[in-house]
Amino acid sequence: MLVYRNELLPISETFIKEQILALTDWRAVLIGRRKLNQLLIDNLDVRLVGPTTRNLQSRLVWSAYRFFGTLPSHLRRTLQAEQPSLVHAHFGPDALDAWPIAKALDLPMLVTLHGYDINTDKDWWRTGKGGAKMATYPERLLALATQPRVGFIAVSDAIRRRAIEFGIPAAKIDVQYIGVDISRYTPGAIPVTQRQPHVVFVGRLVEKKGCRYLIEAMAMVQKEVPAARLIIVGDGPLRPELEHLAQTLGAYADFRGPQEADAVKRELDAARVLSLPSVTAENGDAEGFGLVLLEAQASGVPVVTSARGGAAEGVRDSVTGYSFPERDVRALAARLSSLLKEEKVLQQMAERGPPYVAEKFNLSHCAKRLEALYDSYVGSLR
Repeated sequence: MLVYRNELLPISETFIKEQILALTDWRAVLIGRRKLNQLLIDNLDVRLVGPTTRNLQSRLVWSAYRFFGTLPSHLRRTLQAEQPSLVHAHFGPDALDAWPIAKALDLPMLVTLHGYDINTDKDWWRTGKGGAKMATYPERLLALATQPRVGFIAVSDAIRRRAIEFGIPAAKIDVQYIGVDISRYTPGAIPVTQRQPHVVFVGRLVEKKGCRYLIEAMAMVQKEVPAARLIIVGDGPLRPELEHLAQTLGAYADFRGPQEADAVKRELDAARVLSLPSVTAENGDAEGFGLVLLEAQASGVPVVTSARGGAAEGVRDSVTGYSFPERDVRALAARLSSLLKEEKVLQQMAERGPPYVAEKFNLSHCAKRLEALYDSYVGSLR
């Protein structure tokens, strides 16, 4: 199988790497247009399928290849030598670039929809706010959905519902949770009740992640629990604005920047609570699921979240964490305060998280179900 992503791989997309490594019956070759050198992928089988130079002539030649749905002969031979049966593209925009490759190799394609690629309003794309080249994205994605050899994977039921609203036929969409590695994400050495009253946030600092509401809530929490601290892991365009907000409100927030998976695990092992206060952005974009919710619960860290997919599907409300309505700062503050002060509830949730994730979201089991989908999808098209 050829796994496609335009850029290989952003630091925030460890889940693609982990999903590939969890496969046992299928062999994956990761292909893309360029290597980012952000996430370590040396342990994956990687091929580049873009221009070797960034000059205008090279880009025009590759644009022509994509337009006509073909590949340079040397690249076709290279990929055919892998004897692929399927292309699996991640994210809708990337699928539009992957489809010419699939056609050139006469392969079916599955497309995983993760969040922004299907939640973002069509008019936002059409007005060019995603860039001039993406103005026709909704129409091109729906045209792709009419192809008999193209199917879709949604990372949550919420994403599947949104894809149907977008116009993709329901019969073409399967829900497949990505899951987390429960051998890596295990409870830390320090019992959760003996840790400092730290709340950790992990995510990009963009509107849909809702970090501003967490900062506002923590300003309230710190009045009740003066030792409470907010640890923010991640970076993004809103960082200066969020740092200013924390300073203005007098909320103690430690911005730690982007971190590799091992560093995120260390932050979880030092925290009492993880909060993911995601919201629906102005352009309609929303959290597809929020895998960090599963990583935290598997690590014995209760979660407080409003993530559209994760709050409904990835948390047992009042058992392994709390869900709350989007942008409800008072509700968020109340939930955080209760977990920082009520050690019995904190301990119970911490104990219930790991078995819950192991039962529903074990990465190896999710990978098996994904491989079963590969088998049935390829078999049905023969």
